[in-house]
Amino acid sequence: MTLERPLLSVRVSVGYPNKPDVLKNLSLDIGNGEIVGLVGESGSGKSTLAMAILRLLDRKNARVTGEVLLEAENLLMQNERRLRKIRGRKISVVLQSPLTSLNPALKIGTQLREAWRAHAKTSGDEALTAIREALRSVSLPDDDEFLSRRVSQLSVGQGQRVTIAMAILHRPALLIADEATSALDTITQSEILELFRRLNEDLGMAILYISHDLLSVAALCQRVAILNQGEIVECDSREMIFAAPRHAYTRRLVTALPARPPIPKSPTRIDERKFPADVLS
Repeated sequence: MTLERPLLSVRVSVGYPNKPDVLKNLSLDIGNGEIVGLVGESGSGKSTLAMAILRLLDRKNARVTGEVLLEAENLLMQNERRLRKIRGRKISVVLQSPLTSLNPALKIGTQLREAWRAHAKTSGDEALTAIREALRSVSLPDDDEFLSRRVSQLSVGQGQRVTIAMAILHRPALLIADEATSALDTITQSEILELFRRLNEDLGMAILYISHDLLSVAALCQRVAILNQGEIVECDSREMIFAAPRHAYTRRLVTALPARPPIPKSPTRIDERKFPADVLS
């Protein structure tokens, strides 16, 4: 599938000295307001792609070639000063472990205010209004008592919601969720999937949802890209991926599922009757 004017257009190879390339001429487009799932087994290059998009591989001595176009701006050609203005404002990321993504020494409110000041000159009442709105949007309390808590006082699910609130504080056009539900229990995972769906609908936010869990991808995403050994071997609508996979690797993934969920023809609210808790974990 080729998008006429994609929000994100990636054409990259990534390698390290004296090692085979981790990503090999990988090509992926994401449209405005689209949810795309990226699926692959451990070691396939999923997180490497996320870090390449965010230009966070430079310090790891990685060789990244090609282009990463965000709203037609090639991020691979920008200096760090420009990238700091883009990360968190135009593009944000939510990682796997919320309790290690947050600073245990700082109050939740302090961390959210720092995230706000990174891209806004205003503070005080305007910052607090934006922070409270972000917390409400992820179904968290927005009162002073919650803002005064520290990470140790949060459940894992609450911690992940805080990291999502931080990521959407400036309403980025693209949110990268890198295994954002894999550390969560089944019920919390379902709630976070529903939260991503609602953020996509309410804010028009595009999401790159990276996971090894095909069932959560089926519940959330409109298109699915299958990554195998550094290459996207298939990218299609979720209906086609699950009903008529073309590539042998995709067929093996789908066949290995413990249950074959019915795939709705259009995005719907996450329904645990269709995606039972025992097969979402």
